[in-house]
Amino acid sequence: MKKTLSLFGFILVSTAVFAQKDIQKKIQTQFIMAENGSTIVLDEGSFTFTASLSLEGKKNITIKGKGKDKTILSFKGQTDGAEGIRVSNAENITIEDLTVQDSKGDAVKTMNVTGITFRNVKTEWLGEPKATNGAYGLYPVQCEKVLIEGCEAIGASDAGIYVGQSKDIIVRKSRAYHNVAGIEIENSLNAEVYENEATENTGGILVFDLPDLILKKGGNTRVYKNNVHRNNFPNFAPKGNIVAKVPDGTGMLILAANHVEIFDNQIINNKSMGVGVISYFTTENPIKDKEYYPYSEAITIRDNNFEREKVKATHKGRFGQIYQFKLRFGKNVPHILWDGIVDDKNPNPVICIKNNKNESFANMDVEHNFKNISRDTSKVICK
Repeated sequence: MKKTLSLFGFILVSTAVFAQKDIQKKIQTQFIMAENGSTIVLDEGSFTFTASLSLEGKKNITIKGKGKDKTILSFKGQTDGAEGIRVSNAENITIEDLTVQDSKGDAVKTMNVTGITFRNVKTEWLGEPKATNGAYGLYPVQCEKVLIEGCEAIGASDAGIYVGQSKDIIVRKSRAYHNVAGIEIENSLNAEVYENEATENTGGILVFDLPDLILKKGGNTRVYKNNVHRNNFPNFAPKGNIVAKVPDGTGMLILAANHVEIFDNQIINNKSMGVGVISYFTTENPIKDKEYYPYSEAITIRDNNFEREKVKATHKGRFGQIYQFKLRFGKNVPHILWDGIVDDKNPNPVICIKNNKNESFANMDVEHNFKNISRDTSKVICK
């Protein structure tokens, strides 16, 4: 009788494995054979894959599930490929109404796509957030005309919603939590980031310009009407990653970026900084890219609502040491922090502050080893 039951169980497991393989083959075939202008419809249910799903060189394609948390594509145990879904060298692609879970690397990566829309897409890594999770949830890179709306990102070891080296971007009405960075715009031009919620990440919203990338200088980013609160989650990024330097308790961080407007946001109970503005020099990383411009400039911070509980900033990592031994703010941490580093050859102001509720500020004077930390706002108030 026991042998009969064991055989029956083996048959059930084998049948399930073959069924999953059939589903994987069927869906990948749909991706390969899809004609331009068609819609790939994914059924409701949870489906397991061992390899990436790839769409290459297509135009005007929609990949559509039955709803977030209704169509679930799980890549737990993935053995082939890094991404969950990968789209490349394409035009006018829409991905909507589905969830991607536990990919080996990035959940959904799109590269060299003109016209990419993510709508009502969820990416997540189940369990406690950890360094071995994939780096990015939604990851359009070297794309144009990017729209991310109504999406959700959880558990990425770099950024939940990340747009890199791209142009003409909208990220709106989305939610990111339990990531190292909730939302990140990097080396990109013309980005609108609004009406999102970033909470319980290490850093809520980041705008970075980094060296050694194809698109050398981003700019013209507007970050507004977002709810950026309680981003105090411990940093779990792999060592050596640039976001591993982001201190837990960061609402927004602007790094070597230019022409960034931050306005009409709720920036609440981020224990280490509400908004930080720094140059690349403050990362203490060497710069080998001769074309890279390491300074922040033309950063406007206006009409935001800042609130903060009376607690100390983080003591973890390099920034934690700076807070503890150099800045010594105690529980009275300013909402807006600037490293104070300027380009003497550039007459443009670095930072401009105006009309923020509960506004407080400090120039950390990083260039002179924090010797002349100042809360004087006379040089940064917008005229």
